[in-house]
Amino acid sequence: MANQVSTFDPAAFKQLLATPTLPDLGPGPRAGVERLDALQQRLNTFFAKCRCAPARRELLRGAALLWHDHHDAAHEFAQRDASAEGSFLHGILHRREPDYANARYWFHRVGHHPCFGVIAEKVAELIADNPDREPEIELLPRGHWDPFAFIDACEAAALLPLADPRRKLLQEIQAIEFDALVEHLGRHSQG
Repeated sequence: MANQVSTFDPAAFKQLLATPTLPDLGPGPRAGVERLDALQQRLNTFFAKCRCAPARRELLRGAALLWHDHHDAAHEFAQRDASAEGSFLHGILHRREPDYANARYWFHRVGHHPCFGVIAEKVAELIADNPDREPEIELLPRGHWDPFAFIDACEAAALLPLADPRRKLLQEIQAIEFDALVEHLGRHSQG
């Protein structure tokens, strides 16, 4: 039976990237991430079986590398793409580096992104389900996602112990942000 080519499946892509723990707010590395060469091979196999425009494939590859704490390799892909999505990935990367001023620069280049509505909705749900864990910095002014406030929250959290529950909440929010970007890239992967 010949290899069948399918459309990009964000859920299958996220399953491919699964790690035992969420990425830290900083650069890592953390235990349980895949080696760069092994991850690249798995990504090659995945992308060989699905239709995905080259520019989107490269951004998704960069996102996967960043999820697994391969910052330098992820930076190569983010740097090549001048789109709002490339700037979005670039902003996340620099926030985790941490280079907060550079992260702000890249999120300014993003402008108002369609992912922000999805992020706002899911973050509001997360906070509503866990009112005792509400972040100290307002991330949703007037119900809208504020990526700059999130950068500020991550910068403030860098001073907290790794086990602090406020860091865990921000890691969960960072995962929401990542999922929203991957799903957006997947929806627009054909052209």
